[in-house]
Order: sequence, then structure tokens, then C-alpha cells
Amino acid sequence: MTSILEYQHRLINNGRTSPKQLIRDQNWTVKSSYAKTMNMTRSLKSRPRSAATSRGAATRHKIVEAASQLVEKHGVTGTTLDDIMAASGTSKSQIYHYFRDRDALMDAVVEAQSKAVLSFQESCLSQVRTVDDLRAWRNKIVEINHLKRGAGGCPIGSLASELADRSESARCALAQSFAQWEAHIAAALETIKREGNLSQAADISKLAIGIVAALQGGLLMAQTDRTIRPLEVALDMALEHVSRQLTAPGDYLQ
Repeated sequence: MTSILEYQHRLINNGRTSPKQLIRDQNWTVKSSYAKTMNMTRSLKSRPRSAATSRGAATRHKIVEAASQLVEKHGVTGTTLDDIMAASGTSKSQIYHYFRDRDALMDAVVEAQSKAVLSFQESCLSQVRTVDDLRAWRNKIVEINHLKRGAGGCPIGSLASELADRSESARCALAQSFAQWEAHIAAALETIKREGNLSQAADISKLAIGIVAALQGGLLMAQTDRTIRPLEVALDMALEHVSRQLTAPGDYLQ
């Protein structure tokens, strides 16, 4: 069998080409192949998002949503892969296509649950302008838990109790969620302070941490006792501490 090198030498010896022409031909071939490859790459990059990708995103969302609902109802340890497959209508291969392992799926659940809780909290706390508004926020939380008789507790708090000591990635994500919650409360307190209703000496950061801690403790006890009384007492004590730092004694919470 004639090799490519022997064939090239034969062409040169027969006078049908020259070494320079052969090099130019080889360069053209290489450049042409490179150009084709680059054109194909550019073509793929310029294509709009495929329907398959959209379906994939929808499938992933369906898995996370089903897992979130199951975890909220049964807890992390009480939720199995078979449960998630049945609730989401997906297969095991589909779940592992989007999540490398159970921890990765739980991280996605933490993200989804945190987003839902914090979006609601932000929408409420962004309306706070006075201490009365802060008490209205307190009343809304108490009413929501009254309807559930304390069952369920806080989605973020419940996830923290199950995952903080088992998954470092989940712990970090949950710590960030609590930090964001504190930031929303701190922003509300800053607004009250800016309006002149809160002492300039008030430590906003400490107050925000105290309110979140009281809220989480109250929710946990309400969940255990199946009564909202612990939640009411915890939040009232936290807001009473805020009231002591109002600019005028007459503005104390009643």
C-alpha cells in the first residue's frame, strides 16, 4: 500500500507538483478544515436555546418542586428517592442527570425553600416605615402559624436542624439565608431609624439578629407544642426590646 509520503514524492518526481506547491496545498487543507470547524462552532453558539434545553429546565424544576414539597411534609430523612420519582413523574436516571447525588438535590431544595421564604419576608418588611408596621409584620407571621396550629415550623429552620451537621454546602447556604433574613429586618429598622422613630444609638445589627433568633425559637416551640403562644411571646419580647429604643417614650409599643 502506498503511503501518503510516497505518493507526495512521486508527484514531485513526475513533475506534477513542487515542494512549495505541496506545502501550500497542505496549508490550505489545514486552514480549510480549521475554518470549517470554527464555522460549525460559531453556528452552534449562535443557535437559539433548543426546545430540549427548555424541557430539561422544566424537568429539573419539577424534580426540585416535588422534593421541596416532600421534604417540607416529611423532612429530609423521611423523603426517599422513590418518593421524589413518584411525585415528579421522573426516572432515577433523570434525577441523576441533573443532580450528582442526594446532597446536590438537597442543596437545590434549600435554595428553592429559602427563595420562597425570603421573597415573602422581603415583600412584607419592605413596607415597614414605623414600629406599628413592624408589629403588623409580627401579626401576619402569627396569623399564618395560627392557621397551621404551629405545624411545619419554619422551612429554613427545619432544613437547618436536619442538614447543618450533615452537609457543609447546605449549612453554608442556610447560614446565608438567615443572614439575608436579618438584612431584610435590619433594612426595616434602618427605615424606622431614618424616619426619626428609633434612637440613633440603636444597634441595628444586634436588633435584627435578636428578632430572627426570637422568631426561630418561637416557631420551633410552636411547632412542638402545637400552639402559637410561644411564638407570640418570643416576638413580643423582641419587639418590646426595640420599643425601649424609640426616640419618644410615648411611642412605646402597647
